[in-house]
Amino acid sequence: MHIHLINPNSTPSMTAQALESALSVKHADTRLSASNPTDTPVSIEGGADEAMAVPGMLAEIRKREGQGVDAYIIACFDDPGLHAAREVARGPVIGICQAAVQVAMTISRRFSIVTTLPRSVPIIEDLVSDYGAERHCRKVRAINLPVLGLEEDPVEAERLLRQEIELAKQEDRAEAIILGCAGMSLLCTRLNKATGIPVIDGVTAAIKVAEALVGAGYATSKVNTYDYPRIKVGGCKVVV
Repeated sequence: MHIHLINPNSTPSMTAQALESALSVKHADTRLSASNPTDTPVSIEGGADEAMAVPGMLAEIRKREGQGVDAYIIACFDDPGLHAAREVARGPVIGICQAAVQVAMTISRRFSIVTTLPRSVPIIEDLVSDYGAERHCRKVRAINLPVLGLEEDPVEAERLLRQEIELAKQEDRAEAIILGCAGMSLLCTRLNKATGIPVIDGVTAAIKVAEALVGAGYATSKVNTYDYPRIKVGGCKVVV
């Protein structure tokens, strides 16, 4: 099978990091590729960034629909444009937040999420509610470090994450932790060992979910909601 990972922002180093994480867990027979748009924000931190990133992300999917891609991973924890992506793709489209939440609910009864900036907290809280996990998520925490700060100062980022994970264990009584940013993915194993609690990275979770769905023969339903976008005639035309 062929899985394509899309980083919706335009920072190639973040795409490379997500791909490295994905490669570490993929099945030997899985072909994995990755890309990012070039005309989107360098990081996604809020609704405006999400809105600007979605057209480029959809274009990346459309490019590959005729190239044998079986599933797509959206490597941004806000799951931007997830429903729109499912409209234009034949195979499954997996958001890393949804995948991580589903894994967390499977291996624990209660979990907390640690993300980057406080402004991302309400966005993630809404996603958790949308995915039916509001009762299971104890808290969404933030280390108050910008997304690009994860690359600029990885030592400080890891220190802040460890600190917040320990607080989640003590104050939230969390039984598992989700890392709330794709840029944290390479820290997952070390944080797991250092804190003694299951730490879930959405990128690797999404890869395994995608492999399972494709392996079982599931594709995106094209009945009603996720049907391909209609071709418009007249003043506006949508090319599918």
